[in-house]
Amino acid sequence: TIMAIVYSKIAIGLLIAGISTLVFGTVLVFVGPIIIDEQIVKNTQINPQNELSYNMWKDIPVPFFMSIYFFNVVNPKEILLGEKPLVEQRGPYVYSEKRSKDNITFHANKTVSFCEYRQYFFEESMSAGNESDVVTIPNMLVLGASVMLEKLPLPARLLISSTFTMFKEGPFVTKSVGELMWGYDSKLVDFLTAFFPDMVPIKGKFGLFAEFNNSNTGLFTVFTGQDDIRKVHKIDSWNGLKNVNYWNSDQCNMINGTAGQMWPPFLTTESTLPFYSPDACRSMELVYENPGMVKGIPVFRFVAPKTLFANGSDYHPNEGFCPCRQSGLLNVSSCRHKSPVFISHPHFYNADPALLATVNGLSPNKEDHSLFIDIHPVRKSRHTDVHKPQLRIHSISMELTSKGFMQWSYGLSAIILKCFIFKFGHKCCYLNWFHLTSMQSDFILLTLVQQLLLIVLLT
Repeated sequence: TIMAIVYSKIAIGLLIAGISTLVFGTVLVFVGPIIIDEQIVKNTQINPQNELSYNMWKDIPVPFFMSIYFFNVVNPKEILLGEKPLVEQRGPYVYSEKRSKDNITFHANKTVSFCEYRQYFFEESMSAGNESDVVTIPNMLVLGASVMLEKLPLPARLLISSTFTMFKEGPFVTKSVGELMWGYDSKLVDFLTAFFPDMVPIKGKFGLFAEFNNSNTGLFTVFTGQDDIRKVHKIDSWNGLKNVNYWNSDQCNMINGTAGQMWPPFLTTESTLPFYSPDACRSMELVYENPGMVKGIPVFRFVAPKTLFANGSDYHPNEGFCPCRQSGLLNVSSCRHKSPVFISHPHFYNADPALLATVNGLSPNKEDHSLFIDIHPVRKSRHTDVHKPQLRIHSISMELTSKGFMQWSYGLSAIILKCFIFKFGHKCCYLNWFHLTSMQSDFILLTLVQQLLLIVLLT
């Protein structure tokens, strides 16, 4: 009958459609991952011909934020009399950051050179205070100058030491957050630069970040990945150097990994994330800890191993970074004009308990003070939980000692006193390389690069 023929044709049509779908699905299972991987490789390479990804690598559209926490010294006068320091954490003071690359040059060996410039803008609405807040911290200028006095003749040491009193400079300084961050006029700096120009590498105002705004961290030359995707973003040289000469072993002087912005794709649980930090003057490495989910997106968590800042006695490969103090501190004086500056995790997290015993007011814990990064294992795009901005945290400490001081030597013992913490993060959507996912926003962005760790020191 006619109806039977119609039903028969429909059945045949559905059968053909089902078989076609099955074949297509089967092919997609095998071909799909290949296509996806090809797209990942294509969009991961640094290639001007891929206009979208290249422009976003060049001028990062993701909003970055830097959070600063100061350790306000509560009892500076009592410390000079031998009392244990008491500090209180102030902040955060949040700054938005704009990054862009310049001086971009491609080379025949599939590498590209660039400088990345940074600008900072205070975000009062995101901060727990404003830049007019007043805090007391160790006087980095005076403490650094006091160490540099050691190699000067006795008459010069006496002259410079007397200027500390003349200009009312002591082992502590009380200034507004804005002044400490971006600089303040100092008669001591004017004096030293006028009569001892080679002693202090500072011109004009002195501030923790005075020369950091509108600056770059040097000329990086990295592999583009166009010939081997496993090498993409890995450093070929920094300022023309294959190694640095700050440390005491070839291993410690190596420039390893990437610039801390991106890593090659297709990570596994055996992968590590090595990178070189110019401000820390050394290479570092994060290791896999566990898988996780960030708002439905699968990620691998990589963390700083406990050995990162261990001393040479506790971890033999770190002997090249010595002279060392307790584990948990990295002495960076060798690359910071011999200033007594150290970096560590906040609140001496993962450090020798003896450090905590010398200061009141610190309370380290993993949730707030560990260094970690959540990263997509395949597409290697970084995923930052907006509620956990502490992805990259480090703090700066200084050694407070009577050494070099002529006026205050009677009450000042060797103390490692923390100055400030800084964090970096971005408040944005989660994005992948070839498909974009909008998260809690009406717009879509493609993330390309984000520096893992920025160590800001006395410059």
